[in-house]
Amino acid sequence: MPAKPPLSSEQSAAQLHALGEQLRARRKALRVSSTAAAEAAGMSRVTLHRIEKGEPSVTAGAWANAMAALGMKLLARNDEDTDAPQPKELADWIPVRVRLADYPQLKALAWQVHGTDTLTPVEALGIYERNARHLDTAAMLPAELALLQALRTALGGGSAVVGPPDV
Repeated sequence: MPAKPPLSSEQSAAQLHALGEQLRARRKALRVSSTAAAEAAGMSRVTLHRIEKGEPSVTAGAWANAMAALGMKLLARNDEDTDAPQPKELADWIPVRVRLADYPQLKALAWQVHGTDTLTPVEALGIYERNARHLDTAAMLPAELALLQALRTALGGGSAVVGPPDV
């Protein structure tokens, strides 16, 4: 005889619904459209909508991607854990769209980009990486250094050195 699951289907559905509501609230607080959030998470707008509704048929990977695109993290913890990891500060997450006006070095490196004031994180990292030899890390604002490091950590890459150049 199979073991009884620890949660009823109603309880698990309620948890997924609450998680979906948190995602939607975060997206709205960031003033990000569902289309932009879905694009940043690498999924269709319909899939994001299903996640925000708490549908259990959406894969765990899609849930994790949607959360990461909104600066959230999916964590598993024991019920007994009282020292649960705290969410990162806003400066530690990657925005869905990187505003050029907020990052002077990126704006200078992206001189050839016309018709937009924002880039996706992948586009921003690509510009940093392709133009690493022109980066003036000493002149970078702390927020821009944090963005570059977060992009490299989350998306890979490595030719753009964060910190003073070697002598």
